[in-house]
Amino acid sequence: MGWTTTHIPDQSGRTALVTGASAGIGFETARVLAAHGAHVVLACRDTERGSSAAERIDGSTEVVPLDLASLTSVRQAAGLVRGRHRRLDLLVNNAGVMFPSYRRTKDGFEAHLGVNHLGHFALTGLLLDLMTSVPGSRVVTVASLAHRVGFGRLDEAAARSSTGRRSMAAYGRSKLANLMFARELQRRLAVAGAATVSVAAHPGLSPTALWHGDPPALARPLAAAGMRWLAQPVEAAALPSLRAAVDPAVHGGAYLGPSERFGGRGAPEPARSSRAARSGAERGRLWTLSEELTGVRYVCEPAVLETPASAAETASAPAVAVCPVTGARA
Repeated sequence: MGWTTTHIPDQSGRTALVTGASAGIGFETARVLAAHGAHVVLACRDTERGSSAAERIDGSTEVVPLDLASLTSVRQAAGLVRGRHRRLDLLVNNAGVMFPSYRRTKDGFEAHLGVNHLGHFALTGLLLDLMTSVPGSRVVTVASLAHRVGFGRLDEAAARSSTGRRSMAAYGRSKLANLMFARELQRRLAVAGAATVSVAAHPGLSPTALWHGDPPALARPLAAAGMRWLAQPVEAAALPSLRAAVDPAVHGGAYLGPSERFGGRGAPEPARSSRAARSGAERGRLWTLSEELTGVRYVCEPAVLETPASAAETASAPAVAVCPVTGARA
């Protein structure tokens, strides 16, 4: 038998933030973490849905508004979390869009890359100093099998394109960026000697709301066939993220995914990635571009940001976060 939720150690005393936690894999990840004792912050675009999700979770939760399509919202969410918590044990970058109804984010970025990668890049940087001195802390970034079809260069032109809304290649590029970010973050954390590690995971295939967008006509029958043959329930699809978050045997830089049917389903095990995801030079270029586009610059210097006295002060304060090991300045 492979890894299941029965292998999850007690999470009491730990605080986890899960993006996109109102439904699907994010909800299941939050539910299981809370069931094992963690206090879970549900970071959701729709706070009503987030509150409804929290009511269905047996455990300690709270809801924070987060729209990854808006860097202003990302900064406000990070400020709220900083105002309420002095440490963070787990950050699960789970939320994402595929074939969304809009072409660009509120900041003018191509929708897939803006939400799936740039929003999470900024959020992680603005929260990272709550984690870097916490033993066993982890950043888990959810990628996808689709990272293999992320054709085209990850550059500013792609980031500001208005033609990717119904493009599998654009979605794939955003998931390739997720995986490259996770690995480059791990490299930087290791060099800095941080207690935090960065791990990536992919869920395989699961019939979640992510598939309810507006895919190209040619992709619809392929998706339907794939769902019938390869897909697994949401409860199983969340296992790679959960294992990446809590299994002490999983080390920084790992990439986990389902082990059967070409990675579509099965117990979570180490997964293979594309050659592009392993390119150190490309990861470095993407990192620099992401800092420029988001205005969030990861730094390493001996300084600490004082936690504001209230959430109201946090929301109005400049989005600046500097930590002793590695953090971000925006």
